[in-house]
Amino acid sequence: MTLRCRTEVGEGDELPGLHVRVTRAGLVRYAGASGDFNPIHWNERVAREVGLPDVVAHGMLTMALASRLVTAWAGDPGAVVEFAVRFTRPVVVPDDAEGALVEFSGKVAQRHDDGTVLITIIARAAGHTVLGKATATVALA
Repeated sequence: MTLRCRTEVGEGDELPGLHVRVTRAGLVRYAGASGDFNPIHWNERVAREVGLPDVVAHGMLTMALASRLVTAWAGDPGAVVEFAVRFTRPVVVPDDAEGALVEFSGKVAQRHDDGTVLITIIARAAGHTVLGKATATVALA
């Protein structure tokens, strides 16, 4: 991977988009890796009992996928010096082979004098924004 060079990056530059399918099987794997076995992430009955429309993806999984957009663009996960999101809407994951499609896009919002850039991130699923105020600060080479 190659870290982006300061001179190559300008305000308004768009990051290559990232589209990820989140399936129920993926939620089970993430639960095992994270230790988050909350039944809203795998049990439809429990999800509906607490007012959700169906099983939902882990918020931290959605956040991690958003960070993948930035790290792929930066070329080095260590270049991300700050990352923040607000969870605005859950990603509903249907019980089928397709799962939920989550679409990520990003743009360089600001260049800073210290050699970092601020990236704004948009995450959408089923036509809705699922992360709010999602940003990453990336150190450029």
